Amino acid sequence: MRIIPAQPGDVSKLLAFREEAAAWLVQLGSDQWQRPYPADRLLATIEEGTVFMVVEGDTTAATITLTPYAEEGLWTERELQEPSMFINKLTVARTHAGQNVGGRLLDWARERAYRAGAKWLRLDAWTTNEALQRYYLQQGFEYVRTVREGGAVNGGPRVSGWLAQRLTGPAEHGFDDQTPTPETLATNPVRPS
Repeated sequence: MRIIPAQPGDVSKLLAFREEAAAWLVQLGSDQWQRPYPADRLLATIEEGTVFMVVEGDTTAATITLTPYAEEGLWTERELQEPSMFINKLTVARTHAGQNVGGRLLDWARERAYRAGAKWLRLDAWTTNEALQRYYLQQGFEYVRTVREGGAVNGGPRVSGWLAQRLTGPAEHGFDDQTPTPETLATNPVRPS
């Protein structure tokens, strides 16, 4: 399996990929990802070079967004001073479930963050998805806290505020990594406008 950067032409494929994951989550009784993700936001993150895909032949097996930018309101000012990278939208195709593709992808992200100069690989998970939270703990992440207020819609309840982190470092992931060398992190990265 290869890991490659997503391209603008992959937007519709990745949106369908997310819809598949959302349907699976409903079957598990989760309300995660039930609102459609805006195509323009996905395209912007692809153009930033932060969306990656695991492919096997012509099949997309998984995707992950790995960015130096934290979502506003989750991490403290002190935590934001520590060099970190943030995982978003990790998704594995149902055709590749149970093959540890997600665990290997987390190891790849850990190593990529390390090569960029990050100390921490951080994430926020769906607050009510306890199975997902257990998964991240099993993958070596440590729970930090749950942020419940300050959601994106009118400052209401936050749906994805379960925070965890893992130290970065070298890792064996087994992918053919065809991504460019990561840029070294800026001290206080600012999201491009």
